[in-house]
Amino acid sequence: MQQKILIIEDEADIAESIRYNLEREGFRTEIAESGEKGLRLALNDKKSPALIILDLMLPGMSGLEICRRLRREPQTRKVPIIMLTAKTAEVDKVTGLEIGADDYITKPFSIKELIARIRAVLRRADNLEMRRYEDEQLTIDFEDMRVFCKGQEVKLTRKEFALLENLVKNSGRVATRQSLLDNVWGYSYFGDTRTLDVHIRRLRQKLGDCSDCIETVVGVGYRFISNKKQ
Repeated sequence: MQQKILIIEDEADIAESIRYNLEREGFRTEIAESGEKGLRLALNDKKSPALIILDLMLPGMSGLEICRRLRREPQTRKVPIIMLTAKTAEVDKVTGLEIGADDYITKPFSIKELIARIRAVLRRADNLEMRRYEDEQLTIDFEDMRVFCKGQEVKLTRKEFALLENLVKNSGRVATRQSLLDNVWGYSYFGDTRTLDVHIRRLRQKLGDCSDCIETVVGVGYRFISNKKQ
């Protein structure tokens, strides 16, 4: 079945170029020329799009506000989002990634690169299909984004939850620092790599008695250690 991609872009020539090339690659597409229309299409469809391409600079409702809205709605909170940004909007890029965008690409961009980014983001999403994890101490509901340690709910930010999700779904394997940055903050993350360590530290603090499930592999990254009985 063809995967549908929603393109929220007010520049008609850019939107049409993306649509034409994606359909040549076998995707179905839908274009929204404004944030309001894009939000309506994303939320009112019987089936959510497989991925959303979202321009930051839109008339009326901004791309950042749309991203926030999409991440608040159960129907779209896990739909991958790739943001289109201007080269000078570094602060907006950081903000976009922090509020839930999966990746970004700067204008002007190569269609080949955009398609490669789309396929990479969709592959990551396909790899994260596990709906629930449970061991002797920790319970994670990936659908509802809820975490419990020894029966007590642990409140996590979206980035903290995404980190835990990536680690759990690669249980027993070392997740390198770069792979975690790519998967959680987006391809070719340009920020300070210490951001990862700060988030891991906060995640461990919030997990409390369950924090020993995250093992540091010195000089490489982190690994999730299951407490499931053998």
